[in-house]
Amino acid sequence: MSQITDSAPVGVFPRLDWVNDVLSPALRKAVESLPAAERLVAGYHRGWCEADGAPRVAEAGGGKVVRPALTLLSAVAVGGSPSDAVPGAVAVELVHDFTLLHDDVIDGDALRRHRPAAWSLFGTPAAVLTGDALLVAALHALTRAPHNRTAAAVQELVGALLELVEGQSRDVAFEKAHDVSVADYLDMAAGKTGALIGCACALGGVLAGADEVRVGGLREFGRRLGVAFQCVDDILGIWGRSARSGKPVGADLVARKKSLPVVAALTAPGAAAERLRELYRAPHPSAGDDIELARHLVEEAGGRQAAEEEARRQLAAALRSLSLARPTADAYRQLHDIARAMTRRES
Repeated sequence: MSQITDSAPVGVFPRLDWVNDVLSPALRKAVESLPAAERLVAGYHRGWCEADGAPRVAEAGGGKVVRPALTLLSAVAVGGSPSDAVPGAVAVELVHDFTLLHDDVIDGDALRRHRPAAWSLFGTPAAVLTGDALLVAALHALTRAPHNRTAAAVQELVGALLELVEGQSRDVAFEKAHDVSVADYLDMAAGKTGALIGCACALGGVLAGADEVRVGGLREFGRRLGVAFQCVDDILGIWGRSARSGKPVGADLVARKKSLPVVAALTAPGAAAERLRELYRAPHPSAGDDIELARHLVEEAGGRQAAEEEARRQLAAALRSLSLARPTADAYRQLHDIARAMTRRES
């Protein structure tokens, strides 16, 4: 397949320009079909325009289109072509944006992709309604799949959405829970993040006409990759840099969220873990000094190391699952490169 690039060095994200070439026309058509108010918010969120609707001088943003890339490459992996999987690629990218818009509202994060989050400019109702509209557009995108594959594709997406909502609900509930285990966290992450990435990969297989065994291998590859990605995201949420990530760093500690490094630290033995438990039980909001202290205690209690080790375990499991799909050599190489890049982002 000519679009697949040479293997990328570890830690360098593979160039996905070809994905935008395949995806962009259909994705823009889907967003442009939204009502005017939601179209503006969605366009701003993706980095296509300014808050007043003016086109951006140097268009940027929109993320790395990782999920659509996984969908298109998964189709290629089982002998299909990227064009087979375009409806699925559009759907998962629209769902991803839907989740980001809602997550920023739920978490109160005011920064997304190096710009003010949509809700902070347009208001919470507008951001929520735009997320809802994108979800509808995602389901509509799948109706453009070949008729004999539409039902299976819709079923795949709806199943993932149910898991995603359950995972997000558990994530919110963890904030008030006193006891959250690492196993609890991994189950939550499998829904919150793993379900959609697993769906992205499975949809590629479904739309390319693969059998259930190969689709199952792709789904489990994406699901495990999603959990590994969430582990790394949690690490960057505490020790990353806003200038690089485009998201607030330390916000999880301010909100006392039970991210994986925190959960692993809270359940560890030792003085640092006990001090962290006291800090998280304190009734007053966390101040700046508390955030620095919490960051130090989480690392001292082994939370960072535990999250890094779990990310490696999940990535290894993902690549084993990918082998079950019997992927073509070129597609396997590109999926492997993307998986490695997703889980070795710079802090």
